[in-house]
Amino acid sequence: MPGYSTLLAPPMLEKHVDKRGFMLLTVKNISKTYGIIAVLNDISFVLNRQERIGLVGPNGVGKSTLLHILTGQENADQGSISYAHGVEYGFLAQSTPDFYGRTIDDLLLESVGNLRQLEVRMHQLEQLMAQSGEPKELDQLLEEYNTVSTQFVERGGYELDHHIDRVLAGLRIDYLPRTRPVSTLSGGEKARVGLAALLLRSPDVLLLDEPTNHLDFASIDWLEGYLADYHGALLVVSHDRHFLNKAVNHIFEIDEHQHQLKMYTGNYDAYVEAKKAERIQWEETYERQQEEMQLLRKRIRELRQSASRSSFGPPRDNDKNALYGHTQSKQSSSASRLRGAEQQLKQLEAEALPRPPKILRVNSQFNPEQAIQSEIVIRLSQISKSFGDRTIVRHINAEVNADARILLTGENGTGKTTLFKMIMGLETPDAGEIQFSPSARIGYLPQDPLLDPEKTVIETYRYDQIGYEDELTGRLIGYGLFKLEDMQKKVAQLSLGQKRKLEIARLMARNPNVLLLDEPTNYISLDILEAFEHALLNFPGPVIAITHDRWFMQRVGGITWELKDGQLVTREPPQLVR
Repeated sequence: MPGYSTLLAPPMLEKHVDKRGFMLLTVKNISKTYGIIAVLNDISFVLNRQERIGLVGPNGVGKSTLLHILTGQENADQGSISYAHGVEYGFLAQSTPDFYGRTIDDLLLESVGNLRQLEVRMHQLEQLMAQSGEPKELDQLLEEYNTVSTQFVERGGYELDHHIDRVLAGLRIDYLPRTRPVSTLSGGEKARVGLAALLLRSPDVLLLDEPTNHLDFASIDWLEGYLADYHGALLVVSHDRHFLNKAVNHIFEIDEHQHQLKMYTGNYDAYVEAKKAERIQWEETYERQQEEMQLLRKRIRELRQSASRSSFGPPRDNDKNALYGHTQSKQSSSASRLRGAEQQLKQLEAEALPRPPKILRVNSQFNPEQAIQSEIVIRLSQISKSFGDRTIVRHINAEVNADARILLTGENGTGKTTLFKMIMGLETPDAGEIQFSPSARIGYLPQDPLLDPEKTVIETYRYDQIGYEDELTGRLIGYGLFKLEDMQKKVAQLSLGQKRKLEIARLMARNPNVLLLDEPTNYISLDILEAFEHALLNFPGPVIAITHDRWFMQRVGGITWELKDGQLVTREPPQLVR
């Protein structure tokens, strides 16, 4: 199943130590390129039992590619991957597959199949031990039985039915009939069912790519607690800063310049502080080295000029022999000092730190062409919407002011995106009326990127815009979201995060004065996210954002609307505890 798998270490991967040991996964010198573009460069690390690793880095830097290599979905150009003998890994990708032809129950039964196999093997071993009369054979059977029974206990084999109920309830999908085909679920429901099946399988190594994208507050809190008690190891790509603070104890960063792995101890906050200190030290050391080299170059020039003058200076007296000896001694001393300075400079240049790269400045600024002319920009009057027997919203009344900051929350499936689509005219309410200020120009960012995969980056950006391609290219590069070499890439070549950046760029190009953002922080790397939040803080018009990102909510502020039982309820935003 692409995008969701739990497999034994593939046979082409080198076996390592027994999984009862500490090391579960060893990665040595992995490199990967696409054409002339280096994505991963000499990546090496070890993943130990009960380690919690957060993998971060800019969009397109190779985080998902690394996970695909670890799961055998892609091949590295060089290097090796070795799982401990018998280690099982589980992978959850950003894009959840449709699971065609499968019901929820099918996935759950498949996910716990390894526990059933362990249980069967335990009973077989019990019978064999009862029949065995050979001490050596009995010792071997007992050793295997201890291994199998330990795995069975660690994975919750004796509490399987309770475990299934607990996971489904924790991810807020226990309301779904288990006979329902997975292909009929919403995107968020599919993602949570896939995550539930993966957690129930209880692999030794969990590889998760943006696991919180489709989770509400309660589900994220539950997942953080679940992972804290998990018996195996975790390697997770995430943009959720609060989740990284709670769920991981190390940060691995893929550097966008060298494409190498840098390791930091602690959670996200510790990583940020370490990065700041590292940058300051790098800049200070670089400046000292540059000053020292400049002084040496100046000294070398002076010594060369001095040597040149002394070589051609006129004699000052008639003692030519004494003068010759004095000159020779002086020239020899100058030459020695010159050689010493040159050698010192050569050594400094060989060991010199590279210039610290410029910090990416993302100019994600919204510049509305027209200011809002009304105090009330959007008015919802008695809005109702149902799908079949299910009521999504019921007689909703609400107003959006010109300077509003509204955070729209609620459990998955309550109708938040449907409400947005009604405001945008993409869905028609069954009853009620939506009114807009005549000066309102709405910009909408959907939850998942909706782009033509065959178009290039610049073709996608320039669509429905007026202007020459060079001018539009310069504008897009000016945002700081893409580089010149990205312009002719096809959308299909971009990561989900890069696609998200392209949609943000298109949104800014439309110059809206009202923003409707559906899970705006999904897929965006942490560097871009900070700049995007800053742009929203300075946006002059109203912003309504569907979000479960607690850090984002604290940063943007405003009021919180919770959609619950078809009604909008004003709530206090969740407090961020670090």
